[in-house]
Amino acid sequence: MLVSDHVQALLTRERSLLADLQAFLDTQGAPPEAVEHARTAARALDETFLLVVVGEFNAGKSSFVNALLGAQVLPEGVTPTTDRIYVLVHGETPGQMEATRDPFVSRLTYPLPSLEGVALVDTPGTNAIIRHHQALTEGFLPRADLVLFLTSSDRPFTESERQFLSLAARWGRSVIMVVNKADLLETPEQKAQVREFVETGARGVLGLTPPVLLISARAEQRGQPTGQHDPGFHALREVLKMRLSETERTRLKLQGPLNTAAELLTGEDARADAARVTLKEDLTILRDLEGQRERHRESMTGELDGQLNRVARLLAEFEVRADRFIDDKLRFSNIRGLMNPRDMEESFRREAVADLPDAIDRQFGSMIDRFVEANLHFWEDVQAFLIRRQPSSEVARTRFSYDRGALLEGIAGSAREHLELTTEQELGRQLSQDAEDAMKGAVGGLAGGIGIGATLGVLIGASALDFTGGILAGLTLGSLGLFVLPNKRLQAHRQLRAKVAALREALERIVRREYEREQERADARLRDAISPYTRFTEQEQARLAGAQMRAAALRAELDTLKADVVGIG
Repeated sequence: MLVSDHVQALLTRERSLLADLQAFLDTQGAPPEAVEHARTAARALDETFLLVVVGEFNAGKSSFVNALLGAQVLPEGVTPTTDRIYVLVHGETPGQMEATRDPFVSRLTYPLPSLEGVALVDTPGTNAIIRHHQALTEGFLPRADLVLFLTSSDRPFTESERQFLSLAARWGRSVIMVVNKADLLETPEQKAQVREFVETGARGVLGLTPPVLLISARAEQRGQPTGQHDPGFHALREVLKMRLSETERTRLKLQGPLNTAAELLTGEDARADAARVTLKEDLTILRDLEGQRERHRESMTGELDGQLNRVARLLAEFEVRADRFIDDKLRFSNIRGLMNPRDMEESFRREAVADLPDAIDRQFGSMIDRFVEANLHFWEDVQAFLIRRQPSSEVARTRFSYDRGALLEGIAGSAREHLELTTEQELGRQLSQDAEDAMKGAVGGLAGGIGIGATLGVLIGASALDFTGGILAGLTLGSLGLFVLPNKRLQAHRQLRAKVAALREALERIVRREYEREQERADARLRDAISPYTRFTEQEQARLAGAQMRAAALRAELDTLKADVVGIG
């Protein structure tokens, strides 16, 4: 490569730009292949000029290369004969094969003075008959300085060739279109039609019209011993002579890595845009989850009102029975019964309390069932949503995608843990425990012998008996004058109403408090689960804003360098 002081300065700037680009891609967590392309682009500045031959496996690439070099360097055949990439360079030893860092790339030497300063690269077919072969060629394309794109006159510019040429255009590679097997075209009109067809197709993909040369590798090989060269080959050699001149070769050598840098920046811009969209959608969904949680809280509060109304009805029915019991028992005609408090208590349990404990238990169990069911459904919805939140293809295999996936999995893990640990029995035990403690305080030493985990129904039943303890205790004939009995009956009604009202109020306060506590615990779990992702989105938004500015600076330097390279004289 021509290395004047001007070119040396451009090389220094380009190496610096590519190093900055590689660091930028590393910092942004770009896919490994993007970082490797940046590294390869920097290395390409120190490599031999690469003239890369591509085309479908049946386009006659190996025959074309042999005809171009005027020697039988590569094997030829009707089946795919190239299963790896061969880099042909000038060397004293014919056919000497050397390994490279890439296990699928071989370096082959041959005494070819025409290759001085140039490496001719033969690649596998591009039409996906063997997928690995096509992947090799596509992966090598960003290293090319100049592409000889070979098609065949009997099948010019196929769909697979159009797709591959699009890839070359994406990487900004300079292309020469070569139509092989031109000897199959019998008239000048047919040749003109094929040339126009290929030119039109290439122009539509590349956005410009590359040189299109019709050649016959077979005619060139047959004529070489006698000096009768194929006219198309003569024209091709003249084009290559111009393209491989010192000045033009230097320009192409510098332009290739810059075009690679442009493609890598474009890819990073696309990934950043996709990340922004993903973050925006995620934040919207997380806000929706919080809103859904609030709606769930309001819904459960509304349901709780209905459940408590049913409890109130049970207590009201108990109050009616207790009133009837007082009216029936606190009478002169029941003097004998009043003299036996134990019998009175047993009658009160049977006639007034009745099935109140079981009914309260059932109602309380129904409340717990509904509460647990609604909470678990909410977390199941959270988990199902997060499982469906797959990243877009643009950010696949980026650090952003991996970090985001880990955080969302953490939220989903919290949902799974909640679903596994929050059981009806556990919540029922917690509520019963809290209710027991609260009611002991509310009623004053109520049911002191009842242990942890006792059901609310037992507490209610014990409380109901306790309400009448003060009323019935001591109501014996010896301590009670007959003339005060009506007054005592009125007092008993008043005490009963006050006690039932206190119980109703205490029970509602306890249940509402426990509902509220559980809702707060659920809200806290949700906040704790999503807070790492909220912080992540804030950090990522800041990173993307900084990356946008850095990418713009790199692109400005890139555009300046491109203009300076074009101006090489």
